[in-house]
Amino acid sequence: MAAPSQPTRIGLAGLAVMGQNLALNIAEKGFPISVYNRTTSKVDETVERAKVEGNLPVYGFHDPESFVNSVQKPRVIIMLVKAGAPVDQTIKTLSAHMEKGDCIIDGGNEWYENTERREKAMAELGLLYLGMGVSGGEEGARNGPSLMPGGSFDAYKYIEDILVKVAAQVDSGPCVTYIGKGGSGNFVKMVHNGIEYGDMQLISEAYDVLRSVGKLSNEELKDVFSEWNKGELLSFLIEITADIFGIKDDKGEGYLVDKVLDKTGMKGTGKWTVQQAADLSVAAPTIASSLDSRFLSGLKEERVKAAEVFKSGGFGDILADQEVDKKKLIDDVRQALYASKICSYAQGMNLIRAKSVEKGWDLTLGELARIWKGGCIIRAIFLDRIKQAYDRNADLANLLVDPEFAKEIIDRQAAWRRVSASRACPPVLLTSILTGGQECRPISSRLNVIISVLTHMKGSTWRDLSIQNGSKLPSNQRYKPPFPLRRVCGRSCFCQ
Repeated sequence: MAAPSQPTRIGLAGLAVMGQNLALNIAEKGFPISVYNRTTSKVDETVERAKVEGNLPVYGFHDPESFVNSVQKPRVIIMLVKAGAPVDQTIKTLSAHMEKGDCIIDGGNEWYENTERREKAMAELGLLYLGMGVSGGEEGARNGPSLMPGGSFDAYKYIEDILVKVAAQVDSGPCVTYIGKGGSGNFVKMVHNGIEYGDMQLISEAYDVLRSVGKLSNEELKDVFSEWNKGELLSFLIEITADIFGIKDDKGEGYLVDKVLDKTGMKGTGKWTVQQAADLSVAAPTIASSLDSRFLSGLKEERVKAAEVFKSGGFGDILADQEVDKKKLIDDVRQALYASKICSYAQGMNLIRAKSVEKGWDLTLGELARIWKGGCIIRAIFLDRIKQAYDRNADLANLLVDPEFAKEIIDRQAAWRRVSASRACPPVLLTSILTGGQECRPISSRLNVIISVLTHMKGSTWRDLSIQNGSKLPSNQRYKPPFPLRRVCGRSCFCQ
């Protein structure tokens, strides 16, 4: 295998499709790159692709030592391997041949605390470390992803010239920025993936309502989503959903979407996001409900049996058989979907802000919205307006209280409610987000009843509504329950 005549600018280890595509992208932007993979056939495959795709400056190595030594000093090496133990093993293999001042960048979907642990361990060896979220899938990696590097700022400066050219390019610049210290890059990518979970679930529920209530055909659905993609819903996910509805089964009759088994799994980032939301006491019904929907989808056999039981009992989706103004329904679903997507992004931003405060990362939310405008899976036209909202008020408590977005949510309330009531089994996520949106109103959130019940059961303290919220109330402003309380049995029930 031909060796470079001089040291390459950068190295990349891990040559599954994402790694191959990112390496080719880097080479295409004019940066000679060395590549390595434990399975040597992947190295040969990548080098051959580089020749076919334009004689790109990609140089393959079958052993880690020659791979590391082929990169110019201070060395910068990107890893794209499976999260967890494989990352630790790859670091061990590479660092054995690296020198003080060299840099390792993990481009996988890693748990942020692992990144912080590794950054400290590498610092003890005199090495720099970055955890970099890479969004956009295989296509993004090849043609321009959204990049979210966090960790050592010095390490970021080593590679900034490459990243700004490799990243997706939009009207406001390259879709990359230094995110912040520690594991912030991985954390932001994790929440990005959580928003993506919710976004896809919202789209699937919009499809379900249009199909089951409006009786739209796949061709009609294709036309509707294509039209939506010309307006406020313009986004990558809406675009590809429209395309999906038009794909016919090349091995049989009908459309491919109707042949796909409605059973899916998940990767760790969705679960991590929900766990972090719970740990930080941040409401994220979008991500939580979408995760629940994926769990339920895995119970295919149970769902089939349950449907048979309910059907035999005379229960059906009775609202789906009513006369429907199809044009009105389509417009209602469009409005509900848009409002729900705004709430979804707001929840993600709230979670990022809460973590930033806890960790002292000082993240800039408007800049995150900007780098998500291109390359990544959740890119959408309204991200520009989200950035503008945070530019207007960097301390914005919630995107939903920004005057422009608040008005849009209010204007779509009626349509949103009609969609929620359009089925006997309402769309779970659209409904849960509607509920979440209501909790932003400056009136009672109904939790007063829950607090009263808890007070009655457990003798908890409660706060008078007339006393302003704020810091913890002094003891003389906290009240014991006005209800007598006693246990009436050996179980867990309480009554007067």
